Amino acid sequence: MILFVHGVPDTPFLWQPLIKALALKPDQWIAPALPGFGCPVPDGFNCTKEAYADWLIGQMEAVGEPVNIVGHDWGALLTLRACSLRPDLVESWCVTNAVIDSQYSGHRMARMWATPLLGELVMRGMRDSARLSAALIESGLPAAIAAHEVPLVDRTMRQSILKLYRSARGLRFSGDWEEDLANLPSKGQLYWGENDPFVNLSVAQRFAQNWKVPLHVEPDAGHWACAEHPGSFALVLKEFWATKRMM
Repeated sequence: MILFVHGVPDTPFLWQPLIKALALKPDQWIAPALPGFGCPVPDGFNCTKEAYADWLIGQMEAVGEPVNIVGHDWGALLTLRACSLRPDLVESWCVTNAVIDSQYSGHRMARMWATPLLGELVMRGMRDSARLSAALIESGLPAAIAAHEVPLVDRTMRQSILKLYRSARGLRFSGDWEEDLANLPSKGQLYWGENDPFVNLSVAQRFAQNWKVPLHVEPDAGHWACAEHPGSFALVLKEFWATKRMM
């Protein structure tokens, strides 16, 4: 089973081009929505990074067998955390355009979202659909996906984003989130858009070197390389899944 985990400010719709490129049947994949992202927030769910990581582990457990998990953006960060906590639930993992790295201090928007009052002001600006859509497309999100996703960036999603980023201090990771990466299953892969404006390629290169993970760099691609070039990503994944797991 393949488990796709989207990021911010997306929904599972992000994965449709890749799923089509992989020619997957309905019983071969699942792509759940992060709580608050195009769906309600469950009662008692506090939208912290720990809560989302626990939620993802629950999704992995529900599959009933080790999963091949693919995560983008915050979905990548949560994938790394869940896989490092429960490697027994993982057949393989692949993350794209985000990694847990204590040397990375977060992009400008992440730092603003993490700042009380300033974050709320920024979120007010995100209510302008045309402006938000233009910003996402400029960063690499295909226009057709932006047209679907932007209307779903509602008050619930905006509040969920603020809580999530504040729990991570604007993407400043340290302590067990990074140290536990030593427990990651050996079969891993990085896929990166060369021109990501949010997480520089050097971050991926450092992670690949530190944790001995292969890195595929997609030329002429941005933060949403997984949706910009689904055919290329599909080929990378097929080759990756076909390789034997290192022991």
